[in-house]
This record gives sequence, structure tokens and C-alpha cells, in this order.
Amino acid sequence: MIKKLGSSDWVRTGRAFYDANEGTCPFCQQSTSEAFAQSLNDYFDETFVSDSKAIDDIATNYATEAARIQQQLASIIASPSKFLDGEKLKAEKELLDARIALNNQRLAEKKKEASQVVELESLNSLIAAITTLIDAANAQVTAHNKMIANLATERTTLTAQVWRFVLDELKADLTAFKTEKDGLEKAISAMTAQIANATTDKVKKAAEIRELEKQTTSIQPTIDGINILLSSFGFQGFKLAKAASGSSYKLIRSDGSDAKATLSEGEKTFVTFLYFYHLLKGSESDTGMTTDRIVVFDDPVSSLDSDILFIVGSLIKGLIDEVRAGTGNIKQVFLFTHNVYFHKEVTYVPRQKGVSPNERTYWIVRKPGLVSKIDRCPTNPIKTSYELLWAEVRKPERSNLAIQNTLRRILENYFKILGGIDLDDLCAMFDGKEKLICRSLCSWVHDGSHYASDDLYVSIDDSMVDSYLKVFRAIFDKSSHSAHYRMMMGDAFVETAPLAAPA
Repeated sequence: MIKKLGSSDWVRTGRAFYDANEGTCPFCQQSTSEAFAQSLNDYFDETFVSDSKAIDDIATNYATEAARIQQQLASIIASPSKFLDGEKLKAEKELLDARIALNNQRLAEKKKEASQVVELESLNSLIAAITTLIDAANAQVTAHNKMIANLATERTTLTAQVWRFVLDELKADLTAFKTEKDGLEKAISAMTAQIANATTDKVKKAAEIRELEKQTTSIQPTIDGINILLSSFGFQGFKLAKAASGSSYKLIRSDGSDAKATLSEGEKTFVTFLYFYHLLKGSESDTGMTTDRIVVFDDPVSSLDSDILFIVGSLIKGLIDEVRAGTGNIKQVFLFTHNVYFHKEVTYVPRQKGVSPNERTYWIVRKPGLVSKIDRCPTNPIKTSYELLWAEVRKPERSNLAIQNTLRRILENYFKILGGIDLDDLCAMFDGKEKLICRSLCSWVHDGSHYASDDLYVSIDDSMVDSYLKVFRAIFDKSSHSAHYRMMMGDAFVETAPLAAPA
């Protein structure tokens, strides 16, 4: 009956109650015979017990080993290698976990009913797939470690492979580059040869030029030029002549005697200047005649009288004109002087169009204390008092208090002192308010320029300044001296309608 019903596990469980119930069946509560007890013992003998224990051991070992494998796979997934396909391994593990759980369940049922036949799900295919993934990752790890262990060799191999790839990719470009490079190198070689030939020719021409300069170089033109200047400027007592060496000068009197010891200080200075002046257009050697030059004149009129001062100034101005025109080898001129009159002579330039103010600069050397200081001036700092008066008139912002005196001094200098014109005749050309203004200017001249009559005092404001300036200009217009007014006003001159003539 037990085998037929397959209830051995149920009966085995009830045996414990059977023994405790002193032979009475715990299921039906009937007394049993000793033969029944013996048959139960025979059925549940030691073999059955050992088989049951074997089933328990198998179930325990299966669960333990499966858990170990699951734990190892979980640690691998938690810290995956970069060579391992983590997502695929995770999917395979999920399938493995499901099959292990199913098998554990079947083993648990087998433990409850030892007579029940159970069949476990095979794990071979899953284990094989997982092993394949891990083996592939380990192979890549081994290859990587091998590469790291031979890093130098691998780097050399990789570099060679990269260059091979680059060469294959750029083969056409490299061929074109090599062709162009060869052409350029040939052109460079040809040009280098031409440059070498030209350099050789240049050296030969320079030697020829030096030989020609030696043939054309002479001190006689300088002697003739200086003697002409000395004669034209009234120096008849001495002249220059060629020395015995043929390459230097000497000063002689009209009778041929040496004049060097008997020259005055001014004559020595003048002769020295003339020599320097001619040296600027030549050279002390036969190889420096064509070099560019910067010339410095350091107080060239020291110990000279006024006549020679103007001569020196005229020669220097001629050199400056050559610099401006770019006709000689002189590129720049520096002039130092303590003589104010010489400065005015050299710096005087008529008003010319096209002359840039940047062509000339003016500097003053001051020595406050023990240190020299150089100050740059925007314009020529040396002017006449008459020019300064006109500069005050040209200024757009004039002093209302000083303008009357400025206009009065200009009229006094130009009309009374230089022109000899009676200022009363100027006032007669005006009527009304203009005549009053003109008389106020002229009356100051009559009173000696230091006193203004109270009855001619006029309070000055901007409108009155404009009236004075209009009358001042009208004086030049009515006296036919408007050209002088236009010249002195320069760029500040403005064309305006003249004052109406008196009726």
C-alpha cells in the first residue's frame, strides 16, 4: 500500500507517533500486531535512512556550491574588467539564478518525499556561456599585460604601424611634395650661384670705384673754392695753397710767406669753418666720398664779427636747403649756438607752402643747478618784440586789459617809428565811434606810451575788443598797408568786409 500510494514520507513521519502511542496506529487509532511493527521496521531499515541522509547531503551541497558560484559572479559583475561584457554576463547570471532556484525547490520536495522522482534542470549550457565570457576577458587581460610588460617594443611596433599608415595615406601628396621640393632646390642652387657671381662682380666693381676715386680725388677744388669765398668776402691778406706733400693745405700771404702764425682769432675760426664746409661735400679719404652724413655745427660763429656771422649763416642755410631737397649726402643738421642774432639769421624762413613744421625742431638747453636739461619748443623761441605783439593779436583768446596797449605799440612801431607817418592823419580817416577808438590808441603814443588820458578811457569788454580790432585792421586798409596786415596775421587772417568809408 505504501509503494502503491507513494506515501512513505507520510508514514515515516507517523512512525514517531506510532512508537510513542505504544503500538496503536496514530492515524486510525487501532491496535496493531507485532508483525505490523516488524513490517514497518523492515520497510524503514538503515538503507532507507542512509538514502534519506544522502538526499539531504546532496541538497545541502548543491545549495552551498550554487551560492558560491552566484557570489563569485556577483563580485565579478560588481567590479567588472574593461575587457568583460558586463551586461551579457549579468543576463547569463540571471538565467543561472533562476535555474538554481528551481533546482533547490525540487530538491526540497525530494527531501520531503524521498520516494518521489525529481529531475534537475541542467546548468551546463549556462555555465559554459559564462565560462566563455570570462575566458575571453582573461585572454584579453593576458594580452594586455603582455603588451604592458613589453611596452617599449609595443610602442616601437605601434609607431612603425602608424607611420606606415600615414605613408600609405599620403603617398600621392609626398610624391608631389618631393617633386616640388626638388624643383625649388634646383632653383635655389641656381640663384645661389647667381648671387655668388653677383657678389664677385660687386667686389670687383667696388675695387674699380676705389681706383677711380683715387684718380679723381684732389684737394685743388677745395683750395679753389675756399679762396673764392675768402676773396668774395673781402679777405685779401691770405689764401690757401697746396702743401709740399700734395695732400694737405697751408695758409700763405700774398707774397707767399706762411700766414698761420699771424692770423687773427676770427680769421682762424672762419677758415676752419670753410674747411669743414667743403669737407662736408668731400672726404678725408678716397673711400668715403659717397657716405651719408649727419652734420653738427657747434657754435660756428664764436669770435666772428657781424659781417662774417651773416656769411656763415647763409652757407649753413644753403646746406639746410640741400637737406630738405635731398640733393646731397647730408641727411640731418644739428646746430648749437649761444648767439641769438645768429640763431635768428639761420632760422629765418619765409612763409612757404609745402614746408612741413616737422622739418625743423627747436630746443633750449637749460642748466638748473648741476644738471643740464633740454626743453623742446613747439615753435622758434627767438622772436622780435614786434613779432610777439602780432602773436598776441593772432591769439583767439586775447587779454581784454592788454589789447589796447598791444595795438598801440604795433601802430607806434610800424607807422610812427618805421614809416614816419603822423598818427593824427590816421584818425582823420574815421568818423564817429571808430574815430574815438582810433584817437584813444594814438593819444597813448603822443603821451609817451605810459599814460592814458582820463577823458579817453573806455571800459573794455568782448564787444569793445572786437571794435578795437576792426578799427585796427581798418587803419591798415585805409592807409594802403593791408598787405602788411595780411602778412603779419598769417593763418589767422580772415577775409571780412571793410568798414564803410565816411560820407
